[in-house]
Amino acid sequence: MKTIVLDQPGHFSLTETAPPAAPGAGEALIRVRRVGICGTDLHAFRGRQPFFSYPRILGHELGVEVVALGPTDQTNIQVGDVCAVEPYVNCGHCSACRRGKTNCCTTLKCLGVHTDGGMRELITVPIAKLHKAKTATLDHLALVEMLCIGGHAVRRAQLEPGEPILVIGAGPIGLSTIQFAQLAGANVTVMEVSDKRMEFGQRHLGVDQWVDGKGDPVAQLHALLGGDLPTTVFDATGNAQSMNNAFQLVGQGGKLIYVGLVQADITFHDPEFHRREMTLFASRNATATDFAYTIQMLDEERIKLDPWITHRASPEALVTEFANWLDPERGVVKAMLEF
Repeated sequence: MKTIVLDQPGHFSLTETAPPAAPGAGEALIRVRRVGICGTDLHAFRGRQPFFSYPRILGHELGVEVVALGPTDQTNIQVGDVCAVEPYVNCGHCSACRRGKTNCCTTLKCLGVHTDGGMRELITVPIAKLHKAKTATLDHLALVEMLCIGGHAVRRAQLEPGEPILVIGAGPIGLSTIQFAQLAGANVTVMEVSDKRMEFGQRHLGVDQWVDGKGDPVAQLHALLGGDLPTTVFDATGNAQSMNNAFQLVGQGGKLIYVGLVQADITFHDPEFHRREMTLFASRNATATDFAYTIQMLDEERIKLDPWITHRASPEALVTEFANWLDPERGVVKAMLEF
């Protein structure tokens, strides 16, 4: 079967590997139809992804078709179903898993990061990690995991309707955060440095309050919010400087949620943090609850994903085209690998 391997930073190879064995108890053999390309894949290609080793088969944003099922008591998944994949393989018995926080299991392995992922024609996964949709397409199912990252962050923030919030960064994870903050009824402002990303957010998500990250963000926020600062700030940049500076943008008694991940230290001035009685959150991955809600929103057509997919490639094209997707001038929002 066709398999794409990231041999080392900056180099993919397209090869043939043996198909998986028949699925065991509680497992499903799935045919990969779509793979969304995310920031994790881009960081791995650049050699900047934490908790990563080479060679690795990337791919954790998957739209798949069920080919075969091993022995199971579950009846919600059938051969032929098209599904999204929850790519976080958790142990089920550690303290985090017992409390329902499967997304931060102590031995968590994410497909395409800690273990080989879905840039291949066939793969075996636990049946419990498959999420079926009623109407969502394979393209959309491949973007469910990305959406869930923002959805999980918003769920952790427990936003109130009308609450003034700021999302820093309008890349794919920032866009997903914006989308779910809007669904929660928040008053959303977005900070960005890219004119192309601002134009996309205006046109396709209806964001009309923007802060130019190249200017003075505090002054701009005061002007937009009547002299106040947002009570919740999401940083979705994965940029250490932005993440450090975000502490200055949170209103008194507010919350700061790190949706992005960076391989660096984050520091802050404790007296200022203490003065504001700020609450700091990390937001890691997502849970089955987030997947179910996201697919419900797609089935109800409350999220419109078609404009997000700006670039596509076959396995043969991806090995040469992938490097071009790192160029900001290409205008990539979401790229898609098609098997």
